[in-house]
Amino acid sequence: MNNINKFQHFPFHLVDPSPWPILVSFSLLNMAIGAVLYMHGFQNGGILLTLGFLLTASGMTLWFRDVITEATYLGHHTKQVKNGLMIGVVLFIISEVFAFLSVFWAFFHSSLSPAIEIGGSWPPLGITPLDPFAIPLLNTFLLLSSGAFITYGHHALIAGNRKGAIDGTFFTIVLAVIFTTLQYIEYSDAAFTFSDGVYGSAFYASTGLHGLHVIIGTIFILVGFIRIINYQLTNTHHQGFEASILYWHFVDVVWLFLFVAVYFWGGA
Repeated sequence: MNNINKFQHFPFHLVDPSPWPILVSFSLLNMAIGAVLYMHGFQNGGILLTLGFLLTASGMTLWFRDVITEATYLGHHTKQVKNGLMIGVVLFIISEVFAFLSVFWAFFHSSLSPAIEIGGSWPPLGITPLDPFAIPLLNTFLLLSSGAFITYGHHALIAGNRKGAIDGTFFTIVLAVIFTTLQYIEYSDAAFTFSDGVYGSAFYASTGLHGLHVIIGTIFILVGFIRIINYQLTNTHHQGFEASILYWHFVDVVWLFLFVAVYFWGGA
């Protein structure tokens, strides 16, 4: 990557040619094809899926490494560039809102007017739903607490309280890992599977999609945590950390809708 051109008369960053976008694109295509082959029982579909995942993860890691280098060491992220990045994050989260909207649409389409094929009732006959006041309620407290901790860490960073920023972010990561572990236990103990009709499909599609977002958000915050420890983030320069916080609050809000709709009302 080149240094900032001293003759550049605008505050925007012209990105140097990078191999990572095209690599990630083909890796995602490889992972999608592998997932389809694996779920339909084709030979070596699992190997192709694993290869696609590893290539995607590697490409994104190297891509984000370059972005962090541009921001931290090369000084490319001016105020205008940071505004553009935040707009991109907001648009990305909006796209995620519509992804969850489609899942909720499928859930309410079947639950509000159950078809005769599933017994005309919701949950369908033969399905034993999970107790919303067991692990789901505990996970609700964990996720809301994690949102409070990451907000505390953010305000501590702005105030120049390095220890508070590290502690708040660390406890957020711990709570997120506990949340994911409990959801795994919940899935293991569930009396129904993804293939158990529309209820199983709607339940695992919605909660599983959210669980995937929790894992991604945890990694997102973990990167910010490491950068705080390495003195790469300051009270005026922490755009990536703010993006991870915004993403995490989105995950929190979606979980509240999931708890009320899928666990509490949908399992009643």
